[in-house]
Amino acid sequence: MQLTIDHETVYRYDGTVSHSTQYLRLTPPENSHQRIISWQLELPVAASQSTDAYGNILHVLTLDTPHSEIHLRAHGVVETCDDWSDEAEVLLPSVFLRDSALTEPDAAIRQLAANHAEAIAADAGSGLTALMLAVADAMPYTGGVTGATTTASDAYALGAGVCQDHSHVFIAACRSLGLPARYVSGYLLSERDTHVASHAWAEVHADGRWQGFDISNRMLPDRHHLKLAVGLDYTDASPVRGVRRGGGSEALQARAQVTEADQQ
Repeated sequence: MQLTIDHETVYRYDGTVSHSTQYLRLTPPENSHQRIISWQLELPVAASQSTDAYGNILHVLTLDTPHSEIHLRAHGVVETCDDWSDEAEVLLPSVFLRDSALTEPDAAIRQLAANHAEAIAADAGSGLTALMLAVADAMPYTGGVTGATTTASDAYALGAGVCQDHSHVFIAACRSLGLPARYVSGYLLSERDTHVASHAWAEVHADGRWQGFDISNRMLPDRHHLKLAVGLDYTDASPVRGVRRGGGSEALQARAQVTEADQQ
């Protein structure tokens, strides 16, 4: 399957920003699951490229002249399949046992995990799938009730959230059972209007390999998913994060469109 992605992000500020730095994880890696046919970043100025601590492709965009708007666009065509087997390992799975500020489990999440511990020990794949469905049942997909800084425990207590929250709760539960788990940012081709194309899911290291779980869609990631980055939580894998000096309040407008490419 070939996916066409067009992702635009626009920041507008009330005042003048004297300096800003944006950390962009907007370029997908290439592996057995996804082959890059074309990919381009359109940025105000050239950005430096490197690889971050988790092996993600990182661009750092620095604007050191006065500005009141930042316009970012990532677009391209990527061929995907259902094979996730040969992703390069940069870090030991045990790194992803660490809790973070967004994924620290509370008593309720620990109890959720404990309810599924026996099933996971008996059969990791089916047990983790049951845990995924339990999280989705407990937290119906609801936009606008959580934000980028909402913790797993707060979202679970609220009983609602979006893909970021579902992933954080699932990751927190898995880590509480001693299973390495990581956050994944990416894109999803979906016919469902309730879920945006810019997406997040989780991966758990079990049975000697990383296994993906798309909690919001109650499914295992497949050729409809395109991976951008991984990390301990949203903070590490967010497609766009930045800091600035000045500018006052900001307005963010983001749009991500994923369609199936026409193949000749």
